[in-house]
Amino acid sequence: MTKRPEEIALLAESGRLLAAVFSHLDTLDLIGMSTMEVNDRVERMIVDTLRARPASKGQYGYAYALNSSRNQVVCHGVPSTDELLQDGDIVNFDITLEKNGYIADSSKTYLVGQVSTPAKRLVQVTYEAMWKGIKAVRPGARLGDVGHAIERHARRHGYSVVREYCGHGIGREMHEPPQVLHWGKPQTGLMLREGMVFTIEPMLNQGRHAVRTEDDGWTVVTCDGQLSAQFEHTVAVTRHGVRVLTLRPEEQMAT
Repeated sequence: MTKRPEEIALLAESGRLLAAVFSHLDTLDLIGMSTMEVNDRVERMIVDTLRARPASKGQYGYAYALNSSRNQVVCHGVPSTDELLQDGDIVNFDITLEKNGYIADSSKTYLVGQVSTPAKRLVQVTYEAMWKGIKAVRPGARLGDVGHAIERHARRHGYSVVREYCGHGIGREMHEPPQVLHWGKPQTGLMLREGMVFTIEPMLNQGRHAVRTEDDGWTVVTCDGQLSAQFEHTVAVTRHGVRVLTLRPEEQMAT
């Protein structure tokens, strides 16, 4: 589960390119755009501009460059020409990118136009919860510490953490050991060591944590129809702490 320094350098390059994709999405006025249009823009940028590969396309038979998960969709939303982003929506774009054989994975929930205060609060707390988990990463810590930090922050603000989906190791394959749960007990679980690379990607729900998969076999939604939000970064355990490999330029101060 540990990567050599030269492998982490390649993963960091993939992460840098993926961060650039999100920086491009940040410039778009999403109102009125279809989620398929966003998908197509992302694919063109990854392939034509960055000379990389959208790693989710073809993985497990999935046909697109990203997942677009809007409002009550928790994860794995499928882009569509018929799904137009509306003023007041929240939407998560989950994107993977492979360069030189190594994969980076990240996601961000966007506020579309004028979003309600409760929806903004959910998105902000989800982002904070991800960072609580990231900041728990260091050699000698345990995965339970990471999950506990996330869940404690979510529960403190009245939200639930989705349990069916988790973070994962990543490298030459999109999904590698270990599984990274977003809840847990301190000082339990796998001990972290320098060179491990994995994703932290909590999904927080306004209501209950229960989810279900729709008939398309991909789209996961909240059972109670309330909103869900997610953020994700790929991180590496360093000698003294953690390095966020998919860190976006505007986040430099956030750390």
